[in-house]
Amino acid sequence: MTFKLLIGFIFLAITTTSLYHSFKSLPQGLSYHGDERPLINPKLLTDRTLHFGNEEPRLDQEIFAEIFDMIANAQQFVLVDMFLFNDSRADGSRQIPLASALTDALISRKQAHPEMDIIVISDPINTVYGGTNSRHFQQLRQAGIPVVETRLERLRDSNPIWSGLWRVCCQWMGNSASGGWLPNALGDQPVTLRSYLALPNFKANHRKTLVVDSADGFSALVTSANPHDGSSRHSNIGLRFAGPAVADLLRTERAVLAMSDADTTAVDNALGSLPESEAKSADTIKVVSESAILSSARDIIDTASSGDRLDLAMFYLSHRTLLQSLKDAHKRGVGVRVLLDANNDAFGLEKSGIPNRQAAMELKRAGITVRWCLTEGEQCHTKLLARQDKDGKAQLLLGSANFTRRNLDDLNLETSVHIVSTTDSDTVLKATGFFDDQWNHGPGDTPVMSLPYEAWADESRLRYWQYRLMETTGLSTF
Repeated sequence: MTFKLLIGFIFLAITTTSLYHSFKSLPQGLSYHGDERPLINPKLLTDRTLHFGNEEPRLDQEIFAEIFDMIANAQQFVLVDMFLFNDSRADGSRQIPLASALTDALISRKQAHPEMDIIVISDPINTVYGGTNSRHFQQLRQAGIPVVETRLERLRDSNPIWSGLWRVCCQWMGNSASGGWLPNALGDQPVTLRSYLALPNFKANHRKTLVVDSADGFSALVTSANPHDGSSRHSNIGLRFAGPAVADLLRTERAVLAMSDADTTAVDNALGSLPESEAKSADTIKVVSESAILSSARDIIDTASSGDRLDLAMFYLSHRTLLQSLKDAHKRGVGVRVLLDANNDAFGLEKSGIPNRQAAMELKRAGITVRWCLTEGEQCHTKLLARQDKDGKAQLLLGSANFTRRNLDDLNLETSVHIVSTTDSDTVLKATGFFDDQWNHGPGDTPVMSLPYEAWADESRLRYWQYRLMETTGLSTF
């Protein structure tokens, strides 16, 4: 009887813990829905890898060149929040050492201006949840640059089937960077069992942002690109901007520092020193994070009408609400084009195609045209939703967030920007041109940039329902 009571108590504790952490309140400042601000000095940035048959692929990259320039010109303040910040890579692949380059850029600026406030925020995946040391983080800290590894346990649990048990049995044990004995999928250092027990929580600070000051004032950048060697050939998109929206982005980052019990003084001082901008612009920008990104996506899609166009380029597409919104828009006469990664490659490993091939099947059967990015080991990592209206208005949504439950339902930390402009603005023209180039360059063109739906079609009902189960339960990495 005592044993049965004990088992019952343990089961109750795990279930209660799981339910609480699945629905608890978010830390203050998350799910940020910024006000419409004037879009000042926008600069749209893209990365892509172009394939020319048997020739060596060409890397056209703008995002980290801009990031390094912003850091090099900073005067008193730099804040970096990046998800993957490590040099892991697939064997034999040609990669760019982005992690070392970013580390060196930050240290060089700190050495040139020792009084400068430089803050780095990142995800604990880079130390395999405390089971290894990051040489980049160590170098930054030795140079006097604080590195904040986000306290992910403060977030809601995206995989409650595992996380309830983990919180009861394992979270309290902590971790050790010196006790590893298991192989490490992200590097050479062995990791602990505790690292692998933390991994199935499947949550992340998935943001990719930068804020700096300069002689010309504060500016910011929001992107889908990581300072990660293994990701250096991915296609990505980003936006640099100035003006009052920079303060909104800083407020979202202050919330991450606060939830991680880190010092917010430098950010508070930066917010206090930001002048009231007198610049005007007919175009606007909103900083949105977590589920506020979903609200922006739904607004863009659901208010489109017949004769308007929606273009979506996405690494992961699986969110049930947005899939239905896209199908409904198509029924209303909106022109809908969807460009997806085939979910075939992940840093030298072959993937199953879930969820994009299943989402593509659903859209294709609804009459929506779907194409696949042509990739050869790299990923089509862009997160872009573009709308062009028949009356000349336009909207863009871009940043870190995939269109999945984990990215949009207040589970991961994410940051995107929602832009309202016109179809002939430089920002919109470059974004839509980036999409059109990939869409229109198919087999027979030079370079080949995309493939028709049939190239990676997967009509398996078994894998479709596998995707639906994974999306619903959180038993997935997407």
